[in-house]
Amino acid sequence: MSEWKARRFWKAAGVRPAGTGWEVALDDRPLRTPGKQPLVLPTGALAQAIAAEWDAQDQVIDPNAMPLTRAANSAIEKVRANFDAVADMLAEYAGTDLLCYRAEQPEELVRRQAEGWDPLIDWAATELRAPLRITHGVIPVAQDAGALRRLRACLDELDDFGLTALHDLVTLPGSLILGLAVIHGRIGAEEAFRLSRIDDIFQAERWGADEEAAEAAEGRRLAVLAAARFWDLSRRG
Repeated sequence: MSEWKARRFWKAAGVRPAGTGWEVALDDRPLRTPGKQPLVLPTGALAQAIAAEWDAQDQVIDPNAMPLTRAANSAIEKVRANFDAVADMLAEYAGTDLLCYRAEQPEELVRRQAEGWDPLIDWAATELRAPLRITHGVIPVAQDAGALRRLRACLDELDDFGLTALHDLVTLPGSLILGLAVIHGRIGAEEAFRLSRIDDIFQAERWGADEEAAEAAEGRRLAVLAAARFWDLSRRG
């Protein structure tokens, strides 16, 4: 028996005001989340982009081709109801942030990590008032409690959609500092992903690339770029 798949039933997707936000309508039917909650979006730009995802669907609906729709669903159904728990989970990345754990050798890798990561450690210390300690090797280093509190407070400044975007910008690179640097405009998403893979790139140059690992990395890269786009569109008036 073939697997049932949802099929396109609408002619066109449109955008219209909905209270203080915007909604997407398939023909005249407002879009809802999988849990049947109203899909009300914070900006017209995000609504237009989500409408474009639905208009791009062929006869069979492919959820994997709609990252903005999936992110909006998560913001409304998951993050909104669990904001503090999600923020706490993301804040924990600061305690073992990727940028704080450096190689002891070889010299070239040590140099690349310092050149790529030191400016962001400095940025966090000055702009976010959250100086983090750096260590070499894998021995854990305890971070200053005040710095960790200030980084956690940064997350309380976000709304449901912003925290949803930040989730992938932190968990995929493995660094709260990289994620915050993207949403604060300090670096772009492409650069954040590259910086998160300094070790992997170095090893691939030395020993050769693994095709399966490279494919997985490309999937993560696209997800990071989609999260950054979601952030940008959810802020654009």
